[in-house]
Amino acid sequence: MPFLDWVNKAQAQRSTADVPYHLLQFQSAHGDPQSENLLIQGDNLLALKALLPFYRGRVKCIYADPPFNTEQAFPDYDDKLEHSQWLTMLFPALQLQRDLLASDGTLFIHIDDNELGYLLAIADEVMNRKNRVAIVTFKQGAATGHKSINPGMVSTTNFMVVYAKNKASWRPNRLFTGRERDKRYGQFLVNPDAPCSQWRITTLSAAFCAVNGHKKLSDLKKELGPLVLEERLNEFVIAHASQVIQSVRPDYDAVSEAAQKLIDKSIAEPESILVLERDGYSTMYFRGGQRLIFYSGKLKEIDGVMVAGEPLTTLWDDLLSNNLHKEGGVEFPKSKKPEALLKRIFELTTRPNDLVLDAYLGSGTTAAVAHKMGRQYIGIERGEHAVTKCLPRLNGVVSGDQNGVSQSIGWQGGGGFRFHKLGEPVFDAEGGIHAAVRFGALAAYLWHFETGNPARQTFDSPLLGVQEGTAYVLLYNGILGDRRPAGGNVLTANVLAHLDSVFPHTGPRVIYGETTRLGEARLREAGITFKQIPYDIKAR
Repeated sequence: MPFLDWVNKAQAQRSTADVPYHLLQFQSAHGDPQSENLLIQGDNLLALKALLPFYRGRVKCIYADPPFNTEQAFPDYDDKLEHSQWLTMLFPALQLQRDLLASDGTLFIHIDDNELGYLLAIADEVMNRKNRVAIVTFKQGAATGHKSINPGMVSTTNFMVVYAKNKASWRPNRLFTGRERDKRYGQFLVNPDAPCSQWRITTLSAAFCAVNGHKKLSDLKKELGPLVLEERLNEFVIAHASQVIQSVRPDYDAVSEAAQKLIDKSIAEPESILVLERDGYSTMYFRGGQRLIFYSGKLKEIDGVMVAGEPLTTLWDDLLSNNLHKEGGVEFPKSKKPEALLKRIFELTTRPNDLVLDAYLGSGTTAAVAHKMGRQYIGIERGEHAVTKCLPRLNGVVSGDQNGVSQSIGWQGGGGFRFHKLGEPVFDAEGGIHAAVRFGALAAYLWHFETGNPARQTFDSPLLGVQEGTAYVLLYNGILGDRRPAGGNVLTANVLAHLDSVFPHTGPRVIYGETTRLGEARLREAGITFKQIPYDIKAR
């Protein structure tokens, strides 16, 4: 597969390894203090790296809305970078987001046509082109206002490039979208309770007019107006969907032998309605060589309402950004995404309690929708927007905000989230462990370094865990009480005896500490690989 090259690509490729690990500093709890939802203020790349030891391979869905690089400066952020700068910024962020994704997770990258080509090239490289699922075209606006003045074509769309972490494991949910009434269904079954041999079929127009005082359709159009008439007709069709019919010519070669015989018989008896009942499948009706299909087969429940639906396609033109300025109670001109967009993404790729992530949180839409839909979430915003926009918006959600998707999903408030800021790096300028690092934080990093797994357990003893027969032990920050010289980080004979007694293990062990007073022969005899803090950690 060909790869895109640019100035500083080598720097971008090694950025994820060079980015230092940072602590996350708790600031405040909002709503339920036990909630695991996170709002993080800090640099996107640093925050993503800080999450790796705890969330690697755990995120079910990531929505990434990076700067589109439109060469404009907006009130809330600067969207003007040279192409190579933009690529160098995005490449390592994609790598870290890939590592955070679960094996059956999904990545959505929102972009417009300015950088779409470049994005495809680098995302195919990071995510593997075979894992690209789709390119969704999203209708963002309409050809009105100042956009319609200039000659040429008016841009009303942007795009979402969709990747699975592993396409072989990808299992999206089946979704439907509402569509206008299918006018090909123009017949109406008058007496559905009668035996099918006695069915009487008229036109849809005649049936509709009959329930409206037997007025002519043209008179109803004048009386109601074309828009109201179509609305009333649509309501009539939905209410009587099991009586609204379309005659279609079946694919004779594709149906069963039993269906073929019935088709032949119906041609010979054109006035008769013939029935084919099938185990596990819908009943088939034939008349005059054609199959009668009912409008009820098209109905789907969407947001609690029965509408004519069709399977979700890659053209999302039904989520217009009307009244977007009201959503969330915060201003974010030209950049806020509609809550309905995130709702669709989560319905397609997640289930309740799944973890979702947005590293370019902006005005907080992703976190707000995730909260309302019962998904766990992590939102990262680098600037003051985290405090001025995201924080008040999420507080509003906890209090029962009724904008956006709230009414369609019955949101009434509740839940909570924790606000963190990006703290100190794990290692200080001299390469030592920063004084702010506590045992649990260092233990989580070491567990992740050694095993590649996220730290899901609570670290409250020197034994961090056992992975593939190897035990991992950390002597740090007073974890052994007074069984330790000079602060308790040294592996001595007494400390080893204590470990053997309290945490017996017959296989190999990796022990981290400041130093050891045991010789190499003793370490080999005990099956211990000793690693010195901080040097052996820094080297990794």
